[in-house]
Amino acid sequence: MTKLSVNINKIATLRNARGGETPSVTEAATKIQEFGGQGITIHPRPDERHITRKDVYDLKPLVATEFNIEGNPHRSFIDMVLEVRPEQVTLVPDADDAITSNAGWDTKKHLDFLTEIIAEFKNAGIRTSIFLDPNPEMVEYAAKTGTDRIELYTEAYAKHYTQNKEAAIKPYYDTAVVAADFGLGVNAGHDLSLDNLKYFADHIPNLLEVSIGHALISEALYMGLENTVQAYLKRLAKW
Repeated sequence: MTKLSVNINKIATLRNARGGETPSVTEAATKIQEFGGQGITIHPRPDERHITRKDVYDLKPLVATEFNIEGNPHRSFIDMVLEVRPEQVTLVPDADDAITSNAGWDTKKHLDFLTEIIAEFKNAGIRTSIFLDPNPEMVEYAAKTGTDRIELYTEAYAKHYTQNKEAAIKPYYDTAVVAADFGLGVNAGHDLSLDNLKYFADHIPNLLEVSIGHALISEALYMGLENTVQAYLKRLAKW
């Protein structure tokens, strides 16, 4: 079964808009796990506009499932991850001023850079994943870095799903097949929702984990957090 890791950045965004500690990212992480979520994802950025460095350290002892920290591997990010030692780190090439992640790595161009960083994380016992566009060539070079997994950047799939879901998923299927050939696990995330998740999960081989934040937290405003987490888990169920 594909695991559901819930990205709680939007909880932090709401808290920071008002100041103070409400809503609490630590309480949200605890509740999400109680409701069946199988991981907690955060994506701290240098300006701390949502998840702060303090949040990262506060969350570590509370995540009993799987802690996944995403981010652009600047030195300060690398050092923080090595200190916190989450189960997984996902490397994302987003600019500091990006509103959200908007592209995967060019693993061919950045092969040496990624190889060096991934070696640091793996020596510390941290599983690594590289954020990728659906491009089989990038998978080949990702494998050369020594990474454990790739994370498929699914914005294009979500955007075109309602127009032609078969065409929308094809490059992702092709990329996942190549990943399996190279022995890489496959994660996925970005704009996956209750509407488009099941089709994606049913058609992508070796899909180990999805990381979902914006849609899940948005849907929870209407459905409630527990009901929403359960609805996502049902979409991922194989029975």
